[in-house]
Amino acid sequence: MIPAHDLLLFAGAAVLIALTPGPNMIYVTSRSISQGRRAGVTSLLGVIVGFLAHMFAAAAGLTALFLAVPLAYEILKWAGAAYLLWMAWQAVKPGASSPFEMRSLPPDSPRRLFAMGLITNLLNPKIAVFYLAVFPQFVSPAHGSVFAQSLVLGFIQIVSSFAVNFTLVMCAGGLAGWFARHPVWMAVQRWVTGSVLAALAVRLALEPRRGA
Repeated sequence: MIPAHDLLLFAGAAVLIALTPGPNMIYVTSRSISQGRRAGVTSLLGVIVGFLAHMFAAAAGLTALFLAVPLAYEILKWAGAAYLLWMAWQAVKPGASSPFEMRSLPPDSPRRLFAMGLITNLLNPKIAVFYLAVFPQFVSPAHGSVFAQSLVLGFIQIVSSFAVNFTLVMCAGGLAGWFARHPVWMAVQRWVTGSVLAALAVRLALEPRRGA
């Protein structure tokens, strides 16, 4: 069984990742703003199914592979840190946009909303990096079945992301309107996001490999 301290640390990392804008957040908030909460929830359900695919892929052997091959683990860890830094730059670079900016999108059918949510998540590099670079730090054969540990961590990540994104879906319209009236805070939100991503990148790069 994964120690409680590690579970809490992982849950905190999952919430921070969910709070940083990426393809999933941008898609569900955009749909919520332009087409309403029902469209946002439908899109979010597709995203959640995508999370299940990522989770079972990791549980099926990816985490075990990177625990067994230290070089692969190190390469992926540094690649993950580099990608997080790139995301931080995307958040703060001149002309960067916020997921809460008002957007006008043509309405889509529920089936297409669900499918696009699924595809957006399956192709989301932020989630792939999280599952491949962060998971191995919290999985150890000494704590029991790697498959079972991966499922536990995966469900924690899915619940965390669902809670954050569902809250955004419910509040997206109001948040978009508030940020439109307070553009300074739009910039603050982007810089806070960039700072969090940069801090995560540094922590990931400096995190020692957990022993098996």
